[in-house]
Amino acid sequence: MANVSTANAGSTCCQSAAPRLEQGSSLRGEVASGISSWATAEEASIALSAPESYASVETVSEPVSTIKAPAVLLLKAQQSHPLDPLSPAEIKVATETVRGAGKSAEIRDAMRFVEVVLNEPEKDVVALADAHFFPPYHPAQGLRTTAKGLPLIPFQLPPRQAKLTVYNVASNETSIWIVELTEVHALTRGGHRKGKVISCETLTDVQPAFDAEEYALCEAAIKAFKPFVEAVKKRGIENMDLVMVDPWCVGYFGERDAPSKRLAKPLIFCRTESDCPIENGYARPLEGIHILVDLQHMRILEFEDLEFVPLPPPDPLRNYTPSHIRGGLRSDLKPLKIMQPDGPSFRVDGYHVEWQKWNFRIGFTPREGLVIHTVAYDDGSRGRRSVAYRLSFVEMVVPYGDPLEPHYRKNAFDAGEDGLGKNAHSLKLGCDCLGHIKYFDAFLTNYRGSVEKIENAICMHEEDHGILWKHQDWRSGLSEVRRSRRLTVSFLCTVANYEYGFYWHFYQDGKIEAEVKLTGILSLGALRAGEIRKYGTVIAPGLYAPVHQHFFVARMNMAVDCVPGEQANQVVEVNVLSEKAGSDNPHNNSFYPTETVLKSELQAQRDCNPLSARHWIVRNTRSFNRMGQLTGYKLVPGSNCLPLVGENAMMLRRAKFLHHNLWVTSYSPDERYPGGDFPNQNPRVGEGLPTWTKRDKNLEQADIVLWYTFGVIHVPRLEDWPVMPVEHLGFSLAPVGFFNCSPAIDVPPSEHQANAAKEDVAAVVKPAATTSMVISKL
Repeated sequence: MANVSTANAGSTCCQSAAPRLEQGSSLRGEVASGISSWATAEEASIALSAPESYASVETVSEPVSTIKAPAVLLLKAQQSHPLDPLSPAEIKVATETVRGAGKSAEIRDAMRFVEVVLNEPEKDVVALADAHFFPPYHPAQGLRTTAKGLPLIPFQLPPRQAKLTVYNVASNETSIWIVELTEVHALTRGGHRKGKVISCETLTDVQPAFDAEEYALCEAAIKAFKPFVEAVKKRGIENMDLVMVDPWCVGYFGERDAPSKRLAKPLIFCRTESDCPIENGYARPLEGIHILVDLQHMRILEFEDLEFVPLPPPDPLRNYTPSHIRGGLRSDLKPLKIMQPDGPSFRVDGYHVEWQKWNFRIGFTPREGLVIHTVAYDDGSRGRRSVAYRLSFVEMVVPYGDPLEPHYRKNAFDAGEDGLGKNAHSLKLGCDCLGHIKYFDAFLTNYRGSVEKIENAICMHEEDHGILWKHQDWRSGLSEVRRSRRLTVSFLCTVANYEYGFYWHFYQDGKIEAEVKLTGILSLGALRAGEIRKYGTVIAPGLYAPVHQHFFVARMNMAVDCVPGEQANQVVEVNVLSEKAGSDNPHNNSFYPTETVLKSELQAQRDCNPLSARHWIVRNTRSFNRMGQLTGYKLVPGSNCLPLVGENAMMLRRAKFLHHNLWVTSYSPDERYPGGDFPNQNPRVGEGLPTWTKRDKNLEQADIVLWYTFGVIHVPRLEDWPVMPVEHLGFSLAPVGFFNCSPAIDVPPSEHQANAAKEDVAAVVKPAATTSMVISKL
């Protein structure tokens, strides 16, 4: 573990005066880090008091006030749901509070804000918010009760908190701050802002993620370094504006990469002089030069011109803008317009979304990007039924298969070393998304603590998805068919040369699909004259693309038929097996599914097996369908692979979670990332999932977290050049006994089908005649 020193910079709780209620006023209670004011409701009257941490409405010796029935509790209005992303005002409060807590001007000036994110509250706070403070209100979300079994209702929710990762550029220390956002008033309203430091932890042997400001400063420092300029000139480059520097994390390959220094080992490329507005500089890698940069002081630690490797000649096929496509653009593509004249079928209230019986909340973090919270399905008489508490993509690892410099060092952790959300695009209608679009903006801090906005960072829209279900009765000739529609929530990001699109699709049949779309430009290497490498594909003269893998980790805190935090789920592995020849299988045709309960975290380290159609079901141990079976949702793998690097590969020290496709853990709020909080230059072996699961916690009735790792082996093709067509990868979550029948059976027919059905019924012949006609044909 990292070395941690803790300083309590402020009290974590405070005592408040008992709340009082006057006729016509709202219930109020001052709260600190937890809920400190509660009330219960009775049909006849409500009596209020506040002994210590909550207000009871049972009979008390000295009631503050009484309201005759019908009782109406006027709860204090809440501006932000506990799971809403931080607002710009809240981010500003958090950064100013931390900066103000610096003991000296030097410390304050040295603060760099790597990440400012919502410190997500305890799950019972979320349940209370959904039950009493935010529509559509879900009173069955599990409430605290009195000794008499009466529900406790909070006067107000606790203040929201921010979690900040701050890098001190003077001391090379990283600190984690928790700030309570006591008062936040928008500047446009002329208000004031106030926060309170709850805690501060200083970590001395970690390195946080890189920042865009560091990228720019690193490039400038290298291009101003005279030995580098001379080396570049030796390769025929006089114009330094053509040089591109992509700072890459050094990873960890030995003590020289230890986090005592903040290091980068850049890759160098050179654009060709042209009139192309986006000249593809990745087409000309500049190799043979070794550079090691100290990002803390922005100085060159090591430089060596190891070998003269000629720049690849400009490839005439390297560029991809419309005016530079050889042969011109296609001219026979007709417009395709998506129209919804009555508007979309979804409804949005802030970050809360409702669509086709689904409801959930949108979140966003600098590291993960899009987050989906509190996913539930409205199931008629059974009401709102939870499926998952939190869904997100938490890590990416991209190892390369070439053993030569510099490719063997290329094993990027794109979420933990860079941040997927920090690199999100501002999406554009008609390009990234098509149809009636709802966009969500993202607000982040830059390195200096100012708030930045990514406009249209998240896209949400409906898509037609072909046939949902169909059957035609061969006797009557009548058929019923339904079109499938799905709701897609997505974001895209660029990490250096590659683009990644992350999608969550919600379907009308209760299925959820997670999808990643890979595109962008290959990470290339230069070839010497006559050189051939078996570790990749020659793309153009003097240019080759190494073979590599892309791994993604989805973290899914499931909550199948559970209130938040309830420990009532288990995981069952299903394998379909062939029956052995014998009396039970006289025709040698039988096969059947077998189930194994994964009882503990060590037992639940599993791999995909397409030969047995292996999948995993998360079941509620207390909820049953009409057949008496436990309700559940299954994780269905798509195409997948395991890492091909050797067992002793140094990159696996930081990525031991890649050893298995599935890990299952019992929920812990501190276990958020599979390789630990700080993978950058991490010298500790197996941090994250491999360490946590050694405790082997019981999973038979637990608050379940699925960690699903899925990957692809990318053997580059010429067709991937100059920009790779999208590669699709993913998995799905599907109901298994969760519903009593198909939840999509009530989807109405399309307008066109409804009209056609009327014509078919009018024209159909009598059943008997139809039957005889069919039989005669047989």
